Amino acid sequence: MTTAKDLFIIATDPKHSVGQGDLSLALAGAELIDLIGAGTAAVDGDRIVPGEQPAPDDPFLGQAAAQLAPQTPHEPIEDWLWRRGRDLAAAYQTALEDEGELKPQRSSRLSFGSQRLEAVDTPARRRAADRWTDKEPVLAALASSVGIDGGRSDDEPGPDEEAVTAVLAAVHDAVMELEAVRQRRTIENAAYANLWRGP
Repeated sequence: MTTAKDLFIIATDPKHSVGQGDLSLALAGAELIDLIGAGTAAVDGDRIVPGEQPAPDDPFLGQAAAQLAPQTPHEPIEDWLWRRGRDLAAAYQTALEDEGELKPQRSSRLSFGSQRLEAVDTPARRRAADRWTDKEPVLAALASSVGIDGGRSDDEPGPDEEAVTAVLAAVHDAVMELEAVRQRRTIENAAYANLWRGP
């Protein structure tokens, strides 16, 4: 399992409520962090540069690696998150359902589209739960960026790699930007409704 799959499984916990757009951005960030860890990608300032190692043996990480821009100027991290993250949560949902890691669940409050899901008790779910219980810094930081509070205290060590820190910061900024867009649309829609309603 990858960090992105672990994050998706954590997000299916009925205690959490995560938007697909936010989760898609965080999943893209998780993939990039795994690619950095594998040596498939690196970060130069705020830009992604291809690494020397092949992508890990995972279909999603293979797709993500194939989307790295080989030419200069290399793509900024946040631009890549938006491009790679498009509909990524839905793709992970489909894949994990096909792999038997997720099943429909009637009483769950978390809903992706019209279907409510829960993680099946598999080795993959237990591994994700162990990482979550251990407050693994990268997973905790990614979850926090989409509003999942793991109870991580400020004095616990965070990710120490500069590249990973840059990715986490970009994920946070992208999620904040998406929230700002949502708020702006809400205000515009309310103003439009008031215009038609009249004084």
